[in-house]
Amino acid sequence: MLPFQRVAIIGMGLIGSSLARAIAARMPTVHLTVSDRSPEVCARVRELQLAEDVTDNAATAVIDAELVILAVPVGAIAAVAAEIAGDMATGSVISDVGSVKESVLKALTETMPDHVAIVPGHPVAGTERSGPDAGFATLFEGRWCILTPADPASPAAQQVAAFWERLGARVEMMDAAHHDRVLAVTSHLPHLIAYSIVGTASDLETITRSEVIKYSAGGFRDFTRIAASDPVMWRDVFLNNREAVLELLGRFTEDLVALQRAIRWGDGETLEALFTRTRAIRRSIIDEGQDTANEDFGRSHGGRPHGTGDDS
Repeated sequence: MLPFQRVAIIGMGLIGSSLARAIAARMPTVHLTVSDRSPEVCARVRELQLAEDVTDNAATAVIDAELVILAVPVGAIAAVAAEIAGDMATGSVISDVGSVKESVLKALTETMPDHVAIVPGHPVAGTERSGPDAGFATLFEGRWCILTPADPASPAAQQVAAFWERLGARVEMMDAAHHDRVLAVTSHLPHLIAYSIVGTASDLETITRSEVIKYSAGGFRDFTRIAASDPVMWRDVFLNNREAVLELLGRFTEDLVALQRAIRWGDGETLEALFTRTRAIRRSIIDEGQDTANEDFGRSHGGRPHGTGDDS
């Protein structure tokens, strides 16, 4: 039995369009309605035939939906939730795909009527692409989807978990604040560093921008790939998870100073010990199946950035 028969997705960026494709592939009898504030994106979604119903009116999209998923930047969730709150069906469930959860849980709790169950979610998957052309149905296969409901044992939380499992994801329940600390380490800080190092390289007076682009070997190219991610989405992530990011950034700065000291004093033993330990962690990530294979597949099936609704 399907967890939900009628689903609405608000925002047709990478995650929203991938959700639409995954639902069509794995739950073809589900009636899907999608919405994006951009008429151009809606037109493209219709061309791609990603859903039965497409509208640029979010409130219209959620009428009669059993599950509503907000696939918009974290900073837009409160406004979108307020826009659709009055049209949410009794007994429906609202979720999202943002990589910050504490602020989302607060926004939805303050906005949604009592007859709507709130189950915030975060599929830990993505590429640097955006827009409806960038999505692909297998994006969530073998990836973690973290759910942060107030009550993990609630029927709504179990339904949303079953929904993601049908899409091929592995589901984990987690406290919202703990989620934000974990993602600050595994996602938010790496993005911040990638944005920073690209900015540093482009600002060096002795190295031209053309040289940075021309001679970007594997290390710079691979590390800075995520700096191509949507700037609005990541602006909202850092503003909404500022405490956890700042805490981790402080710790990272201390570790970087220690590394700087080891290089200055020729302390090869310290450098090798660090590199050996971190190499083992990287290998564990590969063994866990959370490397870039899925993202590489997405790039080979994705397209140019397009549209306004983006993943988080």
